[in-house]
Amino acid sequence: MGPVPNVTRADAAQAVRNPLAFIAERWTPTQRTVRRAALSAVVMMVVIVVTGGAVRLTGSGLGCPTWPKCTDQSLTATSAMGFHGAIEFGNRMLTYVLCAAVGWAIVAARSQKPWRRGLTRLGWTQFWLVMGNAILGGIVVLVGLNPYTVAAHFLLSTALLAVATIMWVRAQEGDAEPRPLVGKSVRQLVWILVAATVLLIMVGTVVTGSGPHAGDSSDVPRMPLDWETISKAHAVLAWIVVTLTFALWFVLKAVDAPKGPLHRTRDLFLVLLSQGVIGYVQYFTDLPEILVGLHMLGSALVWIAVLRVLLSLRERPVEAADVPAQVDPHLSTV
Repeated sequence: MGPVPNVTRADAAQAVRNPLAFIAERWTPTQRTVRRAALSAVVMMVVIVVTGGAVRLTGSGLGCPTWPKCTDQSLTATSAMGFHGAIEFGNRMLTYVLCAAVGWAIVAARSQKPWRRGLTRLGWTQFWLVMGNAILGGIVVLVGLNPYTVAAHFLLSTALLAVATIMWVRAQEGDAEPRPLVGKSVRQLVWILVAATVLLIMVGTVVTGSGPHAGDSSDVPRMPLDWETISKAHAVLAWIVVTLTFALWFVLKAVDAPKGPLHRTRDLFLVLLSQGVIGYVQYFTDLPEILVGLHMLGSALVWIAVLRVLLSLRERPVEAADVPAQVDPHLSTV
């Protein structure tokens, strides 16, 4: 057993007053550790999206009929609430796991030497988005799964996933000024792709809000829209995103772009094709729950892939002065 650290009263006071600074003075993570911490937040965000979908698809949206308690008398689900109560309460508990992942990312970013304030701010942005989405999730329950609040809940999750992905990519870069790797016209094409993807996701929430999976067996209101018409509009937008992605890949090949943007565009194209197959199969098989769940997973992966394409269009090299002593020489690039 090693020696017990000598923690003075002043150290204890500092730890209480500013715990992040206290940890940062005593720990310097490698760049790989910071990146893994940021990635853990991305992974947990995807898990929350998928399990949130499972809550709706199993009709467990009101398994815990109130918030912040599970019932008026209990903080947790009871055996009398059965399967639906366990599913809804389990999804609520995963929020704490997500908070832990985001907290680890914040601590790792704050402890990196030298301190990267921008990376730490991205971590704190995630934290406040998680808190806001938890409150919005409570409102969803209190208003009886109103489809507009459900859509807002998903869109805020999408914003959180965007910030988490940006932090993950930034965790392996330096803080030098970004240097573009492609021309202005290519960057404009990618921004059009991003905008089309955002619109695709938004229309997807309308498909959900007007579709048959209301989230509970009770009489949950639906958006007053024709579900099949909205689904067809969603499919058209999906084809537009696929076409833009193929056009981007063709242009990148034509201008002999670096491998990073080419590889990220290829990854996006493959994810889109998989998502499209799932989407069409679920449409023609009357929306089986397992395929709808896979489609929600695909939605998150498409959004991550689009953001990685956008961020691959520039580089921010690590300057010599910014390299911490513990940087892992085998760290791969995104």
